[in-house]
Amino acid sequence: MAGATDEEIQRIGDAVRGAREYLTAHPDEAAYTDTPATARLESGLRVSVQGPDGTTVVTDMPASVGGGGSAPSAGWLMRAAHAACVATLVAMRAADEGLRLSHLEVTVDSDSDDRGILGAVEEDEVPPGPIRSRVRISLAADGATEEALHVIAGWAWRHCPVDDAVRRTVPVTVEVDVAGREFASR
Repeated sequence: MAGATDEEIQRIGDAVRGAREYLTAHPDEAAYTDTPATARLESGLRVSVQGPDGTTVVTDMPASVGGGGSAPSAGWLMRAAHAACVATLVAMRAADEGLRLSHLEVTVDSDSDDRGILGAVEEDEVPPGPIRSRVRISLAADGATEEALHVIAGWAWRHCPVDDAVRRTVPVTVEVDVAGREFASR
């Protein structure tokens, strides 16, 4: 891996293989509920998101829609998470294959139409989310063939949970609590 030592590559590869072997033998232990993220409005459109371990991420919207521009938007963090996830999976797969990456860069961008998020048109006319997303993976490893690197990149992209959530329709349940009365959204 870019900047990784032989020991790190070995440790990561061993961990991936060990986890895969364990979950193959114990498939009932593979499914779980992911760690929640809880968002709270700080002021204006600035939002603080916390995890149970104290991890905090702050978002804000640009001034053009009333935000303060003091932090990245949630949409940018989604693209950042997507890029980081693909990069992580490339690094994991390369280590699993015993390859030392000399270069790895993943860029995720998307095309959006702000009329959707602002409700300027009907949702079926323009969606509020991205219309298209693109993942660009640039990688190199000494001694690896171009085909081997394409295989690693493709495997990583197909196994990235963030990419999967963007590509696949994921059922979402929304619950709303108003003045202490909780009910599920329709």
